[in-house]
Amino acid sequence: MTKSTGRLFLLLPLAIIAFFAMSLAAMIILAPQPERANAEPRPVAVFAAAVENTNVTLTVTTQGEVRPLTQITLVPQVSGRIVYVNPNFIEGGFFEAGETLIQIDDADYRLAVTRAQAQVAQAQQALIREEAEADLAAREWAEIGEGEASALTLRAPQLAQVRASLASANAQLQEARLGLGRTRISAPFDGRVRTKSADVGQFVSPGAPLGEVFGTAAVQIRLPLTDNELSMLNIPVAFQSSEDNPGPLVRVSAVLAGQYREWEAQLVRTDSSIDTQTRVLYAIALVDDPYGAAAEVGGSPLPVGLFVDAEIQGRVVIDAYVLPRSSLRGSDTVYIAQEGGTLGVRNVSVITSDPNRLVVSGGVTAADLVITSPIRAASEGMRIRTFDQDGEIIASHTAIIETNEDDAEDETDGEDGGGEDTAQVASAE
Repeated sequence: MTKSTGRLFLLLPLAIIAFFAMSLAAMIILAPQPERANAEPRPVAVFAAAVENTNVTLTVTTQGEVRPLTQITLVPQVSGRIVYVNPNFIEGGFFEAGETLIQIDDADYRLAVTRAQAQVAQAQQALIREEAEADLAAREWAEIGEGEASALTLRAPQLAQVRASLASANAQLQEARLGLGRTRISAPFDGRVRTKSADVGQFVSPGAPLGEVFGTAAVQIRLPLTDNELSMLNIPVAFQSSEDNPGPLVRVSAVLAGQYREWEAQLVRTDSSIDTQTRVLYAIALVDDPYGAAAEVGGSPLPVGLFVDAEIQGRVVIDAYVLPRSSLRGSDTVYIAQEGGTLGVRNVSVITSDPNRLVVSGGVTAADLVITSPIRAASEGMRIRTFDQDGEIIASHTAIIETNEDDAEDETDGEDGGGEDTAQVASAE
């Protein structure tokens, strides 16, 4: 084999490899490229609700404890042994104004009245005698005297002394009668007994507690109010109701004996100062006749010590916007379903909210639809498919979206986009 023939055998495999490599490269370069479909993100299924434009009466929800409006501790003003206790003077007992609750032995006080009456009689006799002597002295001076008679001659000092003695005797009699009357202990109002700490046979001294009683004409409820809640009620910090400026109405409610009860009350005043611990101002609501008329309205008496919920009627907001509470995002943002199937972000001025509704004064209009379902990574202009609360599609806000979707489905030969939409709607529901 010659030298040239051996070189040819060496270059032939390399040429073949180079030929195939060039052919493969040409095929790749000259091959038709598939058209890429610019698939847009599919719209997100959302629920939406209409915005209501109306006048709204604000309400403040708070809580408080029922307390007596009038409560006193019964104490004797005189000492002695208890000889009588009213059968109604027992925890929970009812009594009437002026009814004798406790009677202290009055024998000593009756004797004191008798002695005082005797002293008054003696002083009256002394006065009669002295007046007669003064009259006699005046006549004698008129017959034999010359000039002006002195007061001593006419017995004026003696007469004044006797009159003073009579006044003192009358005062002692009045004091004895007061002591006798104070042996009978009563309350100046209709009420109930809260506690009892004395009984028959016990010796008591002035100031010793006999029990606690409270009036049943009315009860009060102290309701804490924040600064924002005060603004909703539109009442001054130093509020006192009157005939010309009555306080707002209050609906009091509680579960009592396993049943829901409601009573009517009225805000009558606010405390004189803000609580330094909680930084709230307490308002006082009054319920009249809690064991009578109020019991007929509520179906049950309103007992002292009951913890109750209270809804206070506040001011009226003209042309407010009412939204579902679930539409609020953060503290002041809502999402709007815009015409054409896009999402809008709005900032609103929140007036108040509760678990069911949101009241705002601006940022939306009555023609808007607010989105109530949760959305991840929401942004301005996001494509959405809008449904009402019954699951029916809102066509006016999704017409353009429907057209775009039909075009996208034609380009992708009906791939699994429809199944994804169905899953999104089911998730939103």
